Amino acid sequence: MRIDKTIFTVFAMLLGLWGIPVMAQTDDICIQKHIAIQQQNISKNKDLPSMLSIDDSATYSRRLEQEYGIAPASELYGDVWVNRWVNPYKRAGVKLPDTFAVNVSNYCIPVIGRLTSDYGFRRYRMHRGVDLKLTVGDTVRAAFAGRVRLINYERRGYGYYVVMRHTNGLETIYGHLSRFLVKEGDIVKVGDPIALGGNTGRSSGAHLHFEVRFLGLDLNPNEIFDFKTNTIHSDEFVFRSAPYRAGTETYYSNGVSYSVYRVRRGDTLTSIAKKYRTSINNLCRLNKISPKRTLKIGQRIRID
Repeated sequence: MRIDKTIFTVFAMLLGLWGIPVMAQTDDICIQKHIAIQQQNISKNKDLPSMLSIDDSATYSRRLEQEYGIAPASELYGDVWVNRWVNPYKRAGVKLPDTFAVNVSNYCIPVIGRLTSDYGFRRYRMHRGVDLKLTVGDTVRAAFAGRVRLINYERRGYGYYVVMRHTNGLETIYGHLSRFLVKEGDIVKVGDPIALGGNTGRSSGAHLHFEVRFLGLDLNPNEIFDFKTNTIHSDEFVFRSAPYRAGTETYYSNGVSYSVYRVRRGDTLTSIAKKYRTSINNLCRLNKISPKRTLKIGQRIRID
């Protein structure tokens, strides 16, 4: 078989020298091998899309810079582009719109993995994102197109993490990484590799901590993404705000704010319900607790 291939190759070279075109029978095999090698390299993070399509990436970067300037979604964030804090917007006085429609149709699931921890309260602490299972070294991809705003490390928090601002107005955070594949200021297309998954920071096992934020406020990623089917619920996500309630902390889910009260000494479900003009049954339903539950000082109770 090797002799036959060698004879065919030599014969094809001679015909080529004589100017006679030859369709090599091994072309399909070569193409298939090339595709397999390329897919293997991408899966092992040896090659980046920017290496595979330099011209396309350069064109995209120029267009993005022309359309959005230095900071994407500047109509929302103004000229605030800070690479020191995850949420610099409250300090900068950026105002929250009553409603805002976010186009999420052009998306990518950051990593295909099982949901291991959901958004919401966890041991009396707010878990502001979702955790997706991965293996150390797995590729983490940009959920939407945009620009890298912040790269940092937190020993007792995110570990190595990336913050991106997207052209649709959202920001996303990718935590517990092992390696960065981008740097601050990079313009990234949807689905581009931005990091490798890891187990750094406050983490008990390899996973991706993934947050979605709007003007610094955390949203429930489940309201945009369906992590069971790795799709989105709708091409458009509508953010809606609500008035602030005195004496409470404000959180956001599905673009809708809700108020949380921190339990103080002497508080009971009855006193909290009376103070915020709600019922004990409603408090129990919202917090999934029993009416006989003893409250702890510092415990957060959702009131609406």
